[in-house]
Amino acid sequence: MGGCSAPNCSNSTSIGKQLFRFPKDPVRKKKWLVNCRRDFEPTPHSRLCQDHFEQSQFEEIARSPAGGKKLKPNAIPTLFSVGDPPYPAVTTPFFLLPLKPEPGEKELNFGDHGYARRTPLPGMEEEDADRTAEDQRPCTHCQLLKKQLEQEMQHSARLQKEAEEMKKRLYRLDRIEKGLHNFLYEDQIRALSLTKHSRRAVWSTETILRARKIRCVVGTKGYEYLRELGYPLPSYRTLCNRLETKIMVTTDMSCEELAELGLGLMATCDSPTEGVGDNDEEELIGVLS
Repeated sequence: MGGCSAPNCSNSTSIGKQLFRFPKDPVRKKKWLVNCRRDFEPTPHSRLCQDHFEQSQFEEIARSPAGGKKLKPNAIPTLFSVGDPPYPAVTTPFFLLPLKPEPGEKELNFGDHGYARRTPLPGMEEEDADRTAEDQRPCTHCQLLKKQLEQEMQHSARLQKEAEEMKKRLYRLDRIEKGLHNFLYEDQIRALSLTKHSRRAVWSTETILRARKIRCVVGTKGYEYLRELGYPLPSYRTLCNRLETKIMVTTDMSCEELAELGLGLMATCDSPTEGVGDNDEEELIGVLS
């Protein structure tokens, strides 16, 4: 991994720092070299890390293809942990030479010209003091705007966090749905979102046939127990209405007794009756297996 070319800096991409190559424009390249206090010719592999750029030098919204920060087209590095440069840091296309220090007040010798001295008029000192106090007093409107900006930034950060949580939740739900497709049909997955005893469920033929097999294997009580647990299966009445070949018979036997016979007979009732009177015969639908 490459490292930063600035003096006294060992940052690299291995510790999560983003590196930026020197610009191809010779004028901007010279500005970078002067500010980083190094006298060398940058190679195509020379880089400066993100710590040497102020936050104002980055684009606010734009991102690099790798997802990191993106420098502005005229970005200049100004943050370096070395001594001051021999001349001011370059911020324009021209080099600025140091100016000679101007002579101090003590070095001037013009004599005593009292008429040239500024003598404040009476009351001027108080006005100057009041004006200075007003200038130093914080602006109420500015403070209000600053507070609103902080609140908006906090709200944006909270919304961004909620959006990330929603993305994670949608990803988990998608994985769960894919797992359900391994052993449930589409209509069974839709039935999971309905209430426990909803009559709006529409069952496919595949689901009806599979439900009949499950009922034959686990029996009436086992089948009803699975439905009580929430397993998406049609009711016993739905099975009776959907199976094709039907024979109408009457009997005094309960549903469990019919199931023990193994003849493939299923009653239209959802649960077995406790007793049958003289005139209360139960209609059954016999299904030929």
